[in-house]
Amino acid sequence: MDLVSVIIPYFKKIKFIDKSVSSVLEQTYSNIEIIIIYDDIDKFELDYLVNKYKSNNKIKILVNEKNLGAGLSRNKGIEFSSGKYICFLDADDYWKKDKLKTQIKYMVKHSLDFSYTSYEILKNNKRKIHKVKKSYSYNDLIKKCDIGLSTVVMSSKILKFGKFPNIKTQEDYALWLKYLKKGVRFFGIEKPMSIWRDTPNSLSKNIYQKLHDAFLVYYK
Repeated sequence: MDLVSVIIPYFKKIKFIDKSVSSVLEQTYSNIEIIIIYDDIDKFELDYLVNKYKSNNKIKILVNEKNLGAGLSRNKGIEFSSGKYICFLDADDYWKKDKLKTQIKYMVKHSLDFSYTSYEILKNNKRKIHKVKKSYSYNDLIKKCDIGLSTVVMSSKILKFGKFPNIKTQEDYALWLKYLKKGVRFFGIEKPMSIWRDTPNSLSKNIYQKLHDAFLVYYK
């Protein structure tokens, strides 16, 4: 069973982090390491995380000296990772217990370096399913980012093509487009395996930031 590195950037998500981490620890695929990157210059919540997880040898906590943002924090987590597979989980999202087992089995069977799944959107205690296509080309994805970050599992070997760019939103979209340009095949599982929380104060809700970053994605 190959090691899977799960990278979780953390910024003021104390209400949700326990659920997120538990959903990884309770996976039916057991060979995992969890790397939490604490990205808040206010260290108020750091003691909670350290005390909560210090006894678990599957969990590492890295502390940024300054706020780097989610993309660069993930890059830092990648640098400290040891897994054959890398996956990402936002600190307010969580997984269904068979996600990793199902997805890695699928990747091995089809010789894939990148996979994703459909996901559930949780808002005001109501859920709706966001369905994805079985595969995406560059021309498909350039129209709209349809791949949820917390659903992705990828082989560490494709990191040679690049990591997350230094933008505050849509950094995952920019990276997926880069991988597709490099010829990485994108295939997915239509069954929803992750739950994405639609929270009102998330950075992805900042329309001005998104427009700025969309300009960078499309023109740079």
